[in-house]
Amino acid sequence: MPIRDILHNNVKEKLKRDEVVASMTVRLVRSMEIARIARTAGFDTLYVDIEHSSFSLDTCGQICMAALEAGIAPFVRVPANTPDYVSRVLDGGALGVIAPHLHFRSFPAAEACAALNDATMVVVQFESAAALERAEEIVAVDAVDMVLVGLNDLLADWGIPGEYDHPRVRETYAKTIAACRKHGKHCGVGGLATRPDLVAEFVKMGARYVSTGTDLAFLLSACAARAQQVKEIKL
Repeated sequence: MPIRDILHNNVKEKLKRDEVVASMTVRLVRSMEIARIARTAGFDTLYVDIEHSSFSLDTCGQICMAALEAGIAPFVRVPANTPDYVSRVLDGGALGVIAPHLHFRSFPAAEACAALNDATMVVVQFESAAALERAEEIVAVDAVDMVLVGLNDLLADWGIPGEYDHPRVRETYAKTIAACRKHGKHCGVGGLATRPDLVAEFVKMGARYVSTGTDLAFLLSACAARAQQVKEIKL
């Protein structure tokens, strides 16, 4: 089987077709089953967050490899943009680099490198006013594939935490989406799990990657719903 067939869930290709990509964030569940759950639920990608969790690189790698096996693209959020994190999560299977999970098969170097480069995405986050001010410059960098707006951190940096309806939010997405379109890149929506109305608005504006929420939030929501069902039983 060609390596391109093994990399069967290529998020880059979906974005090129102007399709909306759905993602979930993993911060709580440490077992590989979370990858299959995400796939069964219909997500295109999962987002292992090792910046805001206590996950080890080993745990991260196991989830990434399970995601690749399940046919869902794994992304990893690293604590710092340093080689000790970036290179190791890539080696562990993140961002389409699936060398640890190719069933110990070898491929011609030229074929493997081309396929892996095609499947791997570089995603930058706008989490501060300083980043937003240099949006055009950042988006224009050749290696960047997508910009994910980290809205909660951005609002905190502005001193208006939680104010999702503030005019600056729409201005931010309009500016980021315009810059992405100009340079052939893609914009992602993050931090708006509680506001599906705004997510829909920004997707209609041109955003194509949606971070829908965390595994913890999903679990808590389902548990709360089941508990409420029991409480509403008439005796």
